Amino acid sequence: MRNWKVFVIPTLITLVIGGIYLAIVFHNRNTPPAAQQAMDQRMSADDLAVVRMEFPQHYDDLKNLVGKSVWMKDGYVIPAFPYTNGRVDFKKPAGMLAPLQKLNIQKVVKAVTPDSVDDAMSHGSRQVFYVVTEPGNSQQLAVPVGAMEGDQEQYFSDLLFFYDDPHTIYDNWSKDVWAAVDAHQVKPGMNELQTRLSVGQKVHSDTHVEGNRTVTYTTPTKKWAVTFADDKATKISEQ
Repeated sequence: MRNWKVFVIPTLITLVIGGIYLAIVFHNRNTPPAAQQAMDQRMSADDLAVVRMEFPQHYDDLKNLVGKSVWMKDGYVIPAFPYTNGRVDFKKPAGMLAPLQKLNIQKVVKAVTPDSVDDAMSHGSRQVFYVVTEPGNSQQLAVPVGAMEGDQEQYFSDLLFFYDDPHTIYDNWSKDVWAAVDAHQVKPGMNELQTRLSVGQKVHSDTHVEGNRTVTYTTPTKKWAVTFADDKATKISEQ
């Protein structure tokens, strides 16, 4: 029963999100041009950036990315495991993948993941992994991207990866901002998106009002507490 819920609940969430999207589209089509223009003016350049999705439904869909590169969206959330002699080595995790880490996809594989392994997603009866390499490193790593249970499949690659270089997606960011993001630093004036892509998605906040709150980011080596006002970092402390 528990495994059945693992797949049904995300499906229900997807349907709800789809319904909300259709409602927004219907609303926008029936919004007077002047009001729509005012709404568009409130959207930032980040909101208008095109972030490509693949919407994989089946195992073979994942093969479309073999031979291509992706970049991590969810930094310090998903672990990687050594992949040697055609097997995933669950006993020796290679660590959490950093935000915006570039990965070159070699192939897609399935493996039975031990119950003792916590890799931030359901195991199902089999998990599905991308076998990847990092630039300049020939070591192969296995990164979990989904799970199978009977005839049910669920994949999270759209949530985990950018399929285009983020430097081109967010080419409106200044060189100074990109220098901080690439160095995994937080600087005054950075917004929440820039901060997440710099120091990761493992966060705790004092409110759900994005852009006006204090957020704590946990990385493998330190914590950052960042206070935002009008979506700009105003106070930054390392713990």
